[in-house]
Amino acid sequence: MSGNLMVYETQFFGFTPQTFMLRIYVAFQDHLSHIMLIAEEAMLNKLQNVHRNITPSLIRRGTEQFFSFMKERFENLFGQIEETLLSAVLSIPKNVLLPEDKVQEKFRYTAEQFQQLQREVRQQEEQLKVETQAGRALQAELEEQKVVQDHLERILQWLDSLDKAGREEGTGSFQESFAALTKMAARLQNVAQEVEEKMKRVEKH
Repeated sequence: MSGNLMVYETQFFGFTPQTFMLRIYVAFQDHLSHIMLIAEEAMLNKLQNVHRNITPSLIRRGTEQFFSFMKERFENLFGQIEETLLSAVLSIPKNVLLPEDKVQEKFRYTAEQFQQLQREVRQQEEQLKVETQAGRALQAELEEQKVVQDHLERILQWLDSLDKAGREEGTGSFQESFAALTKMAARLQNVAQEVEEKMKRVEKH
């Protein structure tokens, strides 16, 4: 059998040419063995009744010798048959490209260009990874902002309800009530400071 792997031919045919030749070889051996058995049986049926000296063992010896002769002749010829078929029939010329490989003819890359492409791919992968992480962080921030916004909306709703309750009670709007409370708190703070200062002067005397 040929030592050439014939990878390109295997891609085209879907099987290795060497396997194809091996199947031919095995098929011929099986066919020859089958023919020898049929011939042996026919000779036993015809010659055994005519010549009593011809025994089954003698016929078997003769068929085995003939089979060995034919097998040897075939093996001598098969090497030439295999070489011819592998080189002239089952091989693809080196200048021929398969349809799926024709794109390589248009876009040829040197080893340096291929390495550069690999570096660019790695850079794109790293950039994609960074952008993905940034997108996740932004999503988390948006979710936090949404929570804060929900709290603010609830506070505004609470203030509106206070304002509405104040109007219904006749105490004015919430803004007016809040302004009054603010002024009162400021006055109370001033009074507290005056009381604290007077207490300090009393303690000194």
